[in-house]
Amino acid sequence: MAKSKNKSKKKRILNAAQVKVIFERFAREMAKQYGKLDQVVFIGVRTRGPYVAKRLAEIIKKRHGNEIPVGEMDITLYRDDLNALLPGGTIDHTRIPFDIANKIVVLFDDVLHTGRTVRAAVDHLIDLGRPRIIHLAVMIDRGGRELPVAANYVGKTIRLGAAGEVQVKLKEVDRVDEVVVES
Repeated sequence: MAKSKNKSKKKRILNAAQVKVIFERFAREMAKQYGKLDQVVFIGVRTRGPYVAKRLAEIIKKRHGNEIPVGEMDITLYRDDLNALLPGGTIDHTRIPFDIANKIVVLFDDVLHTGRTVRAAVDHLIDLGRPRIIHLAVMIDRGGRELPVAANYVGKTIRLGAAGEVQVKLKEVDRVDEVVVES
């Protein structure tokens, strides 16, 4: 039997220890950049972003004693392909129980690819209030931008073709911290 030439390959590019190092680096960089952290709020873009935001908030609380409010954003209603996704339906699981006006908002997502999710998240934020600053933190920047979007905090940058996939796995959901790439 001949082997298929189109067989995909899975490769772990980050293990649990490396994921932890990224979280710790983000916490250090954010504490340094934002100072007292009293005007900072974290908002995670569903589905993995809220877990990244909560984990970072916990690390910062342990290290610096600051309690950072954490919210969760569902950008489904703000996607530019909404009609194809939800013909006649609506979904909104956004939970941001604090005011974002004049705050430093750090958006968290697991993977930055085309930039369309970030554009939708910023549109959603602006509808909720006017933040002073919006920054972006991502675990993986895989390239392939279709919009002029860049992250302020990047765990790891990789280059992956359009057909490739990145899976960020977090222990809160997947029982393991790791990042796997399929190409």
